[in-house]
Order: sequence, then C-alpha cells, then structure tokens
Amino acid sequence: MSETRFLTPEEVAERYRGSVSVGTLRNWRAMKIGPSYVKIGKAVLYRIEELEAWDEKNRVKCVHHGN
Repeated sequence: MSETRFLTPEEVAERYRGSVSVGTLRNWRAMKIGPSYVKIGKAVLYRIEELEAWDEKNRVKCVHHGN
C-alpha cells in the first residue's frame, strides 16, 4: 500500500515557488476554491494527488507549429 503524502500550506506555497502564497491558500479555502484539502483539528493538509489533479485541471495546452 502506497503512503499518501500530504503537504502543509507552507510546503504548497514552496511547491508553486511562491506564486501561490500561504495567505492566498487561506483565502481560497474560505471561498471554497483552489485545490482540495483535508482539515484535521487545526491542521490543514493538501494531498499530493489532489495538487497534481489541480495542476492538470489548470494546464494550458499550447499548439506547436512546425517550421
């Protein structure tokens, strides 16, 4: 059985190289947008699989034109 990895909001901000801040994640949670998360007590955790699915949902397809 593979172990599910979770990231804290700080680690998620790091994953997106600071383009998504901890504050932005907090606002998104309040508005129920952004990647899904798990809340256990006061801990907020993001599953890696959820972040990857969210990445995929936000992927912009580009068309490559050959020369």
